[in-house]
Amino acid sequence: MRGGRRLFAVKWVCSLAALVIMFALAMFLGAKDVSLRELWLVLVNRGGGEDKIAMLREIRYPREVAAVLVGAALAMSGAIMQGLTRNPLSDPGLLGLTAGANAALAVAVAVFSAINYFGIMLVCFAGAALGMFLVIGIGALRRGGMSPFRIVLAGSAVSAFLYAASDGIGLLTKTSKNVTMWTSGGLIGTTWGQVQAISPFIVVSLLVALALSKQLTILSLNEDSAVGLGIRTSYIKSVLYVVIILLAGAAVALVGNMAFIGLMIPHMVRAMFGTDYRSVIPMSAVWGAVLMLLADTIGRTLFAPFETPVVAIIAVLGLPFFLVVVRKGVKSLS
Repeated sequence: MRGGRRLFAVKWVCSLAALVIMFALAMFLGAKDVSLRELWLVLVNRGGGEDKIAMLREIRYPREVAAVLVGAALAMSGAIMQGLTRNPLSDPGLLGLTAGANAALAVAVAVFSAINYFGIMLVCFAGAALGMFLVIGIGALRRGGMSPFRIVLAGSAVSAFLYAASDGIGLLTKTSKNVTMWTSGGLIGTTWGQVQAISPFIVVSLLVALALSKQLTILSLNEDSAVGLGIRTSYIKSVLYVVIILLAGAAVALVGNMAFIGLMIPHMVRAMFGTDYRSVIPMSAVWGAVLMLLADTIGRTLFAPFETPVVAIIAVLGLPFFLVVVRKGVKSLS
């Protein structure tokens, strides 16, 4: 028993160490070489107006902080969705949330050309909610509940429709270029203002999810047992769905369409830490941040000074994982 706890603690420490090391590497590596001294001056908020230090502080630093926030948000939202639906294929990018946020963003850019970043984020929240409710509604139309296959098919259909609507709005209003700049799936040009706008939503969502993690663990195993234990399942589900919308909407508002992080990370975390969501949620945040930092670093360095889209790197990693989950996980749940 004591050895098991010690191993569990070691896994926590190693996970946090991986995040710190990956963040340092992401700051250090890039098209422009920097020294360890310059990196240290930036991290401790010291140093003058040297070109490299200014570049690190105003371009690379906010970008990597945003990568941490976005990776954590997408991974947590995927973990919560998988727990609520007991569906191994749940992911914000696969179940209509990012497509809904993308469509709402296209409408906002077309109608309100001078909309600021905070307004864009609020619009993305509304769009993510719309996409999720459409998928859940369509998936629950037939008798027998929402099976994983049915939800995935509904998510694919809704996402295709919303992406087509987004493209059509952009073409009709001649704003497709502006929409593409927001939805290309990257962190280019991230500013401290954008980081400050999304961080409160992500941090509050993390705290709420942690507060409800024990109830989510029971819900993920058996809803009847949760009711028998006196858990207000409707209330818990409603709050957690709001958390998912906030996490996915904030992520899409910054990086655009990003699938598979919310699918991959929770499976990896449950394999390492078990099914208790008191560990799954924080560790999903940590490893989602690590994966996003890794993908962004590869994108910036693979063909430097040119950038490979982060969304393409994530897709290369995520598609094989998705196929493995489909083969091994769905049969027992459908």
